[in-house]
Amino acid sequence: MSRVELKNIDKFYGDSHVLKNLNLTIEDGDFMTLLGPSGCGKTTTLRIVSGLERPQNGTMTIDGVEMINAENAYYADPAKRGLNLVFQSYALWPHMTVYENIAFGLKIQKLSKSEIDKKVAESLKMMRIEEFAKRYPNELSGGQQQRVAIARAVASNPRLLLLDEPLSNLDARLRLDMRSELQRLHHQLGTTIIYVTHDQTEALTMSTKIALYRRGELSQVATPMELYMNPVNLEAADFIGNPRINFLEGKARYEGGKLSVSSELGLHVFDKADMTDQTIPDGEFDVIVAVRPEQIQFVGETDKDALPVKIYANQPAGSETLVSLESGKSTFIAKMIGLQYYEIGQPVHIYIDPRKINIYDCASSNLIKRASLD
Repeated sequence: MSRVELKNIDKFYGDSHVLKNLNLTIEDGDFMTLLGPSGCGKTTTLRIVSGLERPQNGTMTIDGVEMINAENAYYADPAKRGLNLVFQSYALWPHMTVYENIAFGLKIQKLSKSEIDKKVAESLKMMRIEEFAKRYPNELSGGQQQRVAIARAVASNPRLLLLDEPLSNLDARLRLDMRSELQRLHHQLGTTIIYVTHDQTEALTMSTKIALYRRGELSQVATPMELYMNPVNLEAADFIGNPRINFLEGKARYEGGKLSVSSELGLHVFDKADMTDQTIPDGEFDVIVAVRPEQIQFVGETDKDALPVKIYANQPAGSETLVSLESGKSTFIAKMIGLQYYEIGQPVHIYIDPRKINIYDCASSNLIKRASLD
């Protein structure tokens, strides 16, 4: 396992400032996913860690050993960093069998034939492709080729495994299968993994930590649950979640250690213990009340704290139903498990646990009231 620490990393391509004073620590055994839209700097970060790119400023260490010191123009050779990289393309040698593709790097290390045979067999078994050892890449499906590429990467027991959108060329079913395999692989090996994707489902389901990027800067580094439940700002909240989080306008006032928020969802009062460390404005100020669709529960009219709303639209989708609701001038979405049918305009009642609500200050866009993880 390996600990990676990037400090004050700046990367320019011409006049384009791609990474801006990046500081990121990846602990031993982490499955760290670099997440964000195209062009946000996540792949550039991976390439800097691997040695394929050199930053103009900053340092990087692996297990405390300096690999990059831009000020001194020191950049350790990629071969000395103890890592392997799996690309979006499978990059398999077409004239070599699966066995030969996996053994190629081990032969360069000048291991004995018995050691090579053992390591190839182990990696084939690990990726569940033992029966393909004598086949050529063009005789395999895309998912099978990707398994070979990963088997080749882990065969040499790297300290770091870097994966650059490895599942993006696969169909939805294969992506689901491969997510399971990668999660199992990480559990089995304990290797530190850095994984790049723009797919939030991949990030949320596999990672131990997620680094969310925003135009060359880190917006938030957190566990998947923390990132999902408490995005640090409105942009992060809008990016994470499918269906997207509901935003409703509101007014707030902070007095006597309590935050009072009024919106189409009613009046809610939150204790100081629920607040983040962000500065809260004086007097009345504008806020955004954010609620995940799955946090909205349908209840009876007589239930405590029931809120009357109307059905705006009803979208059954097999395993789940998305229900658009209307309250005053606001519309928002609830997510229900299974098939549910409502008439447009039908009056219903809902309940939202105040502990699961996020509150954002409109002026700064920052989170000021956290949702409980319980």
